[in-house]
Amino acid sequence: MQIARTGRGVAAATSVAALAATALTAAAPAAAPHTLAVPAVVGHTLAHRVSSPLSNTQCQAKWQINCYTPLQYRTAYDLNALYRKGVTGKGRTIVIVDSYGSPTVQHDLDVYSKQFGLPSTKVKVVKWGHVPAFDPKNSDMTGWAGETTLDVEMAHVVAPAAKIVVVETAVSETEGTTGLPEMMDAEKYMIDHGVGDVISQSFGATENTFPGFAKGDFSSIRKLRYAFQDANRKKVTVLAASGDGGATDLQADGKTYYKKRVNSWPSSDPLVTSVGGTQLHLDDKGNRVKPDSVYNDYGSGGGGQSHVFTRPSFQNGVKKVVGTRRGTPDISMSAAVNGGAWIYSSFDPTATGWDVSGGTSEATPLFAGIVALADQAAGHRLGNIQKRLYDLSSYRSKGTGIVDVNDGTDNSYQGVTGYKAVNGYDLATGVGTVDALRFVPALVKEKP
Repeated sequence: MQIARTGRGVAAATSVAALAATALTAAAPAAAPHTLAVPAVVGHTLAHRVSSPLSNTQCQAKWQINCYTPLQYRTAYDLNALYRKGVTGKGRTIVIVDSYGSPTVQHDLDVYSKQFGLPSTKVKVVKWGHVPAFDPKNSDMTGWAGETTLDVEMAHVVAPAAKIVVVETAVSETEGTTGLPEMMDAEKYMIDHGVGDVISQSFGATENTFPGFAKGDFSSIRKLRYAFQDANRKKVTVLAASGDGGATDLQADGKTYYKKRVNSWPSSDPLVTSVGGTQLHLDDKGNRVKPDSVYNDYGSGGGGQSHVFTRPSFQNGVKKVVGTRRGTPDISMSAAVNGGAWIYSSFDPTATGWDVSGGTSEATPLFAGIVALADQAAGHRLGNIQKRLYDLSSYRSKGTGIVDVNDGTDNSYQGVTGYKAVNGYDLATGVGTVDALRFVPALVKEKP
């Protein structure tokens, strides 16, 4: 099986755009897989990054893409009015789980925040297991460091006063599914010790690659659910990226896509809120020039039916779409590379500077920030928000803050036909995206 870091990025080199993602690939038998992570780089090698963020016009001229700042995101998601009311995520904690982490995550967040006139925040780093010393020449580590950077900076954009805890794991586990037991152990420890109100996971593994799947034995996945069951009991919200493979996803080699519709875990778990991807179309101030589309450029928002989990009760209202299976995603945020976010990193001394990144690993921490705002507004953890989400969506009212994505674009990818964004719930963007000013109070008010 493979564990993929769900993300796509445009690394701004001196003359070309480089696209980056990281996949952990299994090379040994499933009983004791060996995992090796390498960036799936298209175009120029990650070498030199831009010294300062470019304007949207400059991005269009250089790389034929749109690139957005956090200030544009704040306008696009109607966040500024919430901040003026004091809803900033204060008193809430976002837990981000990534392998290896980044040795420069605090410095990079400070630089990022200063660039855009934002207050920074303290990032607490928790090392889980024997995390090796960071080696900037190790592509496995730099891939995950890029993910950590993206996760932290995007969560901070939305919830600037929330505390951020980065849990670093070592990806050395070999009991059936490489890396995942370590991650789940780390999450359960955080939950049991009261650390975190929302957990953001920007990783996933295709359901089909788990041991026993081909024989209809899903025990290898079910045995990993203990952290989510714990979170459900203790009212901690758990999020996971829906993936960047559209209606398909990667095989165990971490490079080849299935030629059929598949899904990935933990996104497919009913105890997890699955976060899909959209493409924003903004002017320089962050106002929409047209409605959001499905993320589908250098990757595509993951979505479809789970082959492991049956339809949960919170999706009974959309059973005509999901059938008898659990459907993903549940909700979506910005993820397209054409319309990606500027991020800053310095963990690789040969490639310090600014990149444009995207993927559902961008969307997930963005939504983690939204949940932190809602938790603050409520004065307590909201916990599993699934029923609230689908109940709000069923009202079909602008007052709920759920914004339908229904422009007919789709998440077809790698030759596998996906799903279109249509009226109401769909397997491309879930219930849609959010207008935070309305969504946060509506989510708080809705009964669980």
